[in-house]
This record gives sequence, structure tokens and C-alpha cells, in this order.
Amino acid sequence: MRSAKLWAPALTACALATSIALVGCSNDKKEAAQAAAAQQMPLLEVGVLVAQAKNVEKTVELSGRTSAYEVSEVRPQTNGVILKRLFAEGSYVKAGQALYQLDPRTNNASFENANAALLQQQANLASLKTKANRYQQLIGINAVSKQDYDDLTGQIRVAQAQVEAAKAEVKNAQINLGYSTIRSPISGQSNRSTVTTGALVTANQTNALVTIQRLDPIYVDISQSSSDLLRLRQELKQGSLGNSNNAKVKLKLEDGSYYPIEGTLAFSDASVDTNTGSVSIRAVFQNPDHLLLPGMYATAQIVEGVLSNVYLVPQAAVSRLPTGQATVFVVNTKGNIEARNVTTSGTQGSDWVITQGLINGDKVVVDGVAKVQAGQQVKTKPYQPQATNPTTAKPQNASTEAKAKAHAE
Repeated sequence: MRSAKLWAPALTACALATSIALVGCSNDKKEAAQAAAAQQMPLLEVGVLVAQAKNVEKTVELSGRTSAYEVSEVRPQTNGVILKRLFAEGSYVKAGQALYQLDPRTNNASFENANAALLQQQANLASLKTKANRYQQLIGINAVSKQDYDDLTGQIRVAQAQVEAAKAEVKNAQINLGYSTIRSPISGQSNRSTVTTGALVTANQTNALVTIQRLDPIYVDISQSSSDLLRLRQELKQGSLGNSNNAKVKLKLEDGSYYPIEGTLAFSDASVDTNTGSVSIRAVFQNPDHLLLPGMYATAQIVEGVLSNVYLVPQAAVSRLPTGQATVFVVNTKGNIEARNVTTSGTQGSDWVITQGLINGDKVVVDGVAKVQAGQQVKTKPYQPQATNPTTAKPQNASTEAKAKAHAE
């Protein structure tokens, strides 16, 4: 009985050791099976893009409207009745081309009257000069007083002034007679005529007879917010944005198509509109076919400057955290996935512009981003971009980044 009590602890210890050994063997087999299964499962294949630094033009898209290069509202400069309209409405007219013919009889009579007055003053001057010549001969023998001769000399000077005034009246009457034919001051496209034959018009009236617009070239008036302009100037000052000598502007029309001719920046306002908080910018475009008409809505793409040593990454490769931080997945030299925080600066086409967070040679995951996670081992293949249909692709603009950040927030 005593010997059984002595052996009981030893037997219990043996049983416990046997159980532990059996459990250890079971776990080792399970881990071995999992390792074997992992070895048999193929690695996930992802498409990667090798990052290469380059210089990229930074563009901004701003909305605007077209306006005529020159506008002339034709008004009469003399009174009269319209006898004839000398142009076809909507046609192209040249500078100096006759548009309307007024009744010239009143102006012609004024011109003839001014001519007659001039002849009268010239005859008076000639008579005084003849009398002065006679006085000059008589004054030597004291037949005429010195006072009379001086008075005659003064009358001649007055008569000369009257002749000059009469010549000016003739010239003014001639100009008014010329105004009887109303001519176009500029070359351009005519609009609808507001008057017809028989209408009475007056000099400098409020209503224009017709409006002439020069459409080639044509202006595009654009508005840029003062905050964007301030940001641009700070980037230029800090050196993060190189100054671009390319002042070309591209124009996207209302139907989504692009105008085939590039324009140039004409000027930028030196002050901010207090009502809108924006600065007006004007671009000039050649318009030989008159495709652009005044008042059309358009979007201008303007080159702000050049970003040096940046990376272009497809938008599918960039995701954002709830805080708005942009991240990409990079495959390291061991074939493992790493999450990398990056800084974006707008877009170019369908690519994000990455300014910080990447280095040359980084393999950025583009295809299969949704299937990977940090630390995962993968197999890589070169990224092959898919061809997009130009008729359905939606071009990106510089405000896409701000919209994405706002959405993330």
C-alpha cells in the first residue's frame, strides 16, 4: 500500500510528459503542413512601373469666355436720312468700306456756303493789300498819315485771320459732307443693322446703326483666383517651380474638343476684383476660320511653370488615407510590399505628379493594388497601360487633387 502511494506522483509526471510530447508533435505537423501549402501556392503577380524622375510642365485649367479682338459700334456723325444700306448684314467688311449713304444735300449746301464765305474773305484781303501798296507809295511824300497806314496794316492782319477761319469752316463742312457716307472704322464681321432705308439719324445718337467685330485674332478672358496666383508666386520664389518661357495656352471648347491652334498670354490684371476675389487674364488666339465666336464658354490650359525631378504615376497606383495622405505600394529588393507616403502636385493627363516620396528605380505597384498589403511577398511584371478611347476619356485638371483631398476629409 505504501509502495503504491510512492509510485503515484511518478506515474502522473510520466503521463503529463507524454501528453505534452503528443501536443508538440501535433503542432509541428500543422505548421509543417501550412508551410508546405504556402510553398505550393504561387506568389501574387503585380504590374509595376519603374519610377524615373523627369521635368514636367505644371498646367492649370481655368474657365473663361471669348471676346472680340476689336469692337466698333457704328454711329452717325452728322444728321440725315438714310438713302441706302451699302452692305449685307452678317458679311465681312473692311476698314473704310461704305456702310450707309445719308442724304447729302444739306451738308453739300453747307460746304458750298463755307466756300463762298472763304472767297469773300479772300477778296477782302486782296483789296486791303492793294490799298496798302498804294499807301506805301504815298506815305513817302506825306500824302497819307502814318496813323492811317498803321490802321490799314492792322486791318490786313484781321483779314488774314478771317481767311484762315473761313478755310477751317470749309474743311469742317467738307468733313461733314464726308460723314454723309458712313464707313466702317475697322475690318470685321458685321451684325444685324438696326435701321433701314428712310430712317432719320442724328449725330452721336445713343443707338448704334450696326456693330462690327474683329474675330481674327480673338481674345479669351480668363479668371484666376487670387489664392492660386499667390501660391504660384510663392512656388516660383521658393524655387520649387521653375519659370517656363513657354507662354502657350491650349483651349478646350464646350463640346470637349480642343481648339487646334495654341494661343499666347496677352496680359494679367495688376489688381484683384474685390467682388470675385480673382484676377483677370487675357489670352489671344488666331481665329482664321471664325470657329470661335464672342461669348463662347471655353476652358484654357495654361502652363504655370516647370516642376523639376518629379515622377508621373498612374492614378490607379495612388490611394489616400482617411487623413488625406497620399500613399503608394512599392516592391522592395526582397520582393516584399512596402507602403510609401508621397506628395502630389496636380495631375498631367491620367497621371499624378509625385514631388516627394519616390526615388529613381522604385517599383511602384499599379496593377493589383487592391490585392496587396504591406509585408506581402509578390512577383512583378512590367505595367502595361491600357489604351483609352479619346472620345470617352475625361481629361484631368489641376483641381483634381484638391477635390480628392476634400473627399477624403
